Amino acid sequence: MKFQQTSLQKIELGDQPEDIYYCLIDLRLSPNGLNIQKIRLTDPRNIDQQFRQHGCLMMFDESEISELINREELDADALHRSLFNLAIKENVIKED
Repeated sequence: MKFQQTSLQKIELGDQPEDIYYCLIDLRLSPNGLNIQKIRLTDPRNIDQQFRQHGCLMMFDESEISELINREELDADALHRSLFNLAIKENVIKED
């Protein structure tokens, strides 16, 4: 997978800070990003599966992002690129 085939999407599933997620998206499956309105109609027990089927490669909430930045595993100024690199490092994807 190439970096240009991914996108970083910030998703707000609720009104609280813990309801904000950052998702690394496979644009080959969801060229316009995740359709959250459609995913919300899914049975909550299957929501993880729906995210995966629609191209969500990795998903972190704000506290997880902050922790990864503090551990210098992510770069706050290049979040998309550093999440892509983390996905490669964790064998979520393979770089072409």
